[in-house]
Amino acid sequence: MRGQLAGDGQCIRRTGTLLTVVGQREYNFSAITISDTSVQGVIHVRRLQYAVGSGFKRLSPRPWEWFELYGLNNPVPVSGPPQLWAQERQGTASTGAMTNAGAGTVVGGSLWLDPPPDIIYTLSLECVCYPIALTQDSDAEAIPYIWTDAVPFGAAWYALLSSQTAARMQDAEKYLAYYQMYVERARRAANPDVLKYQYAQQPNITLPNQVGVSPRGGQ
Repeated sequence: MRGQLAGDGQCIRRTGTLLTVVGQREYNFSAITISDTSVQGVIHVRRLQYAVGSGFKRLSPRPWEWFELYGLNNPVPVSGPPQLWAQERQGTASTGAMTNAGAGTVVGGSLWLDPPPDIIYTLSLECVCYPIALTQDSDAEAIPYIWTDAVPFGAAWYALLSSQTAARMQDAEKYLAYYQMYVERARRAANPDVLKYQYAQQPNITLPNQVGVSPRGGQ
């Protein structure tokens, strides 16, 4: 459930690094290096930059379909400093043998760059991550404190899903509602008061006007 919370709340964010390869466009999430032992891997990438001198230059994100049409649809690509990026494969940075599934591997997400790098660039990526499994008391918890209140309610919901009685299934839905409430409260508390609605997972306060709903109560 901690892994589900990390994705649901997007509460574990770390800066990762990735070295490009000359002429190579595709990079797996598993190649991203994050210097934090409490983090297991990357769920998705939010922003991407590459180092230039003493600063950074931002790469613009694009939807995969747009990127494929305007970026990859070129029989003679010209290498240069990357300007655009897009995510192709979905999923986390998991790799390794699949239990009881032969010799296959679990392949996670990937991103592409355009144009192909002409030299080795050091990319800086803002990543949403998932935590390591806690096996002993000394293990570091990557989930921020205020989100940890949601974990027991989510775990109770998950455990009750296997129940064979209607009453227990109803209890499971109640626990799920508590879990969702604590995730939403944690996000509201974590976002700053200044321009808080520019951050992810905050409700769109202009939505009533966009859908033509009249304000109530003089608001």
